[in-house]
Amino acid sequence: MTPGHPCRLPARARLVRRRSSVLASLLGCAVLALATAGTVRAAELLVFAAASLKPALDTIIAQPQAHAIGQIEVSYAASSQLARQIEHGAPAALFISADEDWMNHVEATGRIVAGTRRNLLGNALVLIGPAQGNVQLRIEQGFDLAGALGGDGRLAIATPDSVPAGKYAKAALTSLGVWDSVASRLAPAAHVRAALRFVASAETPLGIVYRSDAVSEPRVRVVDTFPQSSHAPIIYPIAAIQGDDVESARHLLDLLESAQAGAVFQRFGFDSLTP
Repeated sequence: MTPGHPCRLPARARLVRRRSSVLASLLGCAVLALATAGTVRAAELLVFAAASLKPALDTIIAQPQAHAIGQIEVSYAASSQLARQIEHGAPAALFISADEDWMNHVEATGRIVAGTRRNLLGNALVLIGPAQGNVQLRIEQGFDLAGALGGDGRLAIATPDSVPAGKYAKAALTSLGVWDSVASRLAPAAHVRAALRFVASAETPLGIVYRSDAVSEPRVRVVDTFPQSSHAPIIYPIAAIQGDDVESARHLLDLLESAQAGAVFQRFGFDSLTP
């Protein structure tokens, strides 16, 4: 060491110490930021909802009664995708599925809060075309859907092997004896709202969606409605998911079952199944 400075460190050691101090400060800031972000996320009530619910649910969430519950965020996607995310630990507070099968899947994981599952809404299945189109077709046993698609036209449909709207559509077409004639002419979509957009943008001449989807999109028209007997009842179950804020989830569930919310759902083409 230099005489007169018994505690003075060599220049290289002082540089290392300064870098360590800066690194510690940055690390502390990062930890604080993560903790703050975690607090913000915890304050949000995250709802997982079938894509077909978006127009109606967005309207309800924007109302003062929903604001009084807290900050509500909604993630829309196919029920199959949402159910798998919940299965793997996604922090949803509420789940609204477009069919009972995927709610059953979540329930089997043990993540549903006991006593909160119930059937919230019903819907209908419709055949749609672009608003300016002129296709006239009556849905009945053996109807010529393939012919109505034209030479190279395709049928917009949610993925029929997993997405509820696609499963209902495949069941209906199979029941009516026309599935085999169009199975090779599908335009599969990730969810029903994507199938709706195919028709709304005239990328496909026809598509199968829910009645509520057609109500919310002025660029399409309903060609005909599928008989209820051609597919299983379209039911939207709802349930609270195990998490840190079950009480707020219950408050939102109560709001979605209210007469006020029911009126909104009906305006957007759903059938209310709650008293």
